[in-house]
Amino acid sequence: MRVLTRSAIVIGAATAALGLLAGTAEASKGPGASETEIDSGGGRSGNTLMSKITYSGSTTGSGGDGGTAHVTPVGDWTPPACWYEPRSAEEFSKYVEDMYNDTINTPGQHSYAKTSVGMFREEYKDGKYKNYNLDKKDEGNWWVAVVDQDRWMEPDAQLCDKQPFWVPNGDTPPVQNAVSPQVLAELAYNRIKLPTTEVTLAPAEVTKVNLPTWAWLDKTKFTDVSVTAALDVGGVHIQATTTARPVSLKLEPGTADAETYPASGECTINGGTVGEPYASGKADRTPPCGLKYLRSSGNGTYQLRATVTWQITWTGTGNPGAHDLPDGTFGHTQNVKVQEIQSVNR
Repeated sequence: MRVLTRSAIVIGAATAALGLLAGTAEASKGPGASETEIDSGGGRSGNTLMSKITYSGSTTGSGGDGGTAHVTPVGDWTPPACWYEPRSAEEFSKYVEDMYNDTINTPGQHSYAKTSVGMFREEYKDGKYKNYNLDKKDEGNWWVAVVDQDRWMEPDAQLCDKQPFWVPNGDTPPVQNAVSPQVLAELAYNRIKLPTTEVTLAPAEVTKVNLPTWAWLDKTKFTDVSVTAALDVGGVHIQATTTARPVSLKLEPGTADAETYPASGECTINGGTVGEPYASGKADRTPPCGLKYLRSSGNGTYQLRATVTWQITWTGTGNPGAHDLPDGTFGHTQNVKVQEIQSVNR
């Protein structure tokens, strides 16, 4: 019988070192596996020890929502897939005891799952540590691994493989990705909610072959957006704000039979202006941002891709000045119908 909650600590009897790992529940490789989870939604639910990081501002939910999505970093950098957070002695002890009791008392639970959870409990109750360090509860915290629930299958999500460990107040946790203002900023990066990048075109519904088409974005939608991530647990009080600022718009016509304005297809954003709206009297001008199709789309449409590049910085506890994070991009594809210009022979 499998014991599953929504997203992840995997306890394996076959592993020499028992770990408290976070992520989405991993499929069991055999009958009788016991799996419990740590998630990053904040708070506590049943036997699930949740991330205590809170997010505010222009945030997406898990996986994005409503026509928005996570910003895509430029280059090979990504926000952390796992990290370590503090837990009070009381919270950690209750979590382990509840997990132990649920596993032991679940009908049909495999014996190796019971053995595993018993060994894990012994480590912190009567083994290396005594009674979860409750007698030292004001002197430090337990630190546990947490995995981004959307990325638990990625190799980077397996890097936080340390068992829960005790850190006295004022000491720096001896691991990479221990939560800090910068780690919070990087996690906030992945929660930034950006507007859908759908450009306004003129002509709007149908454009013509060899006719310059003006393109622009509603500048009221493309302003700076920010997300603040904060952690307030066991004497750790830190926060960071990550801000994205639009800097350029790239147009990809969806066909090689087209030209862009400028030729690079990269429209620079100046003073919040993204391209220039078309107006009467501009027909003989070259659009500062736009494109020209050289061939009809026939009975179909071309897929115009518009991608905004965002410059991303952060500030946080102990770091009042702006610090750079990798630029990010977010794009949108829209249909463009292109017709031949009809002429009348007399």
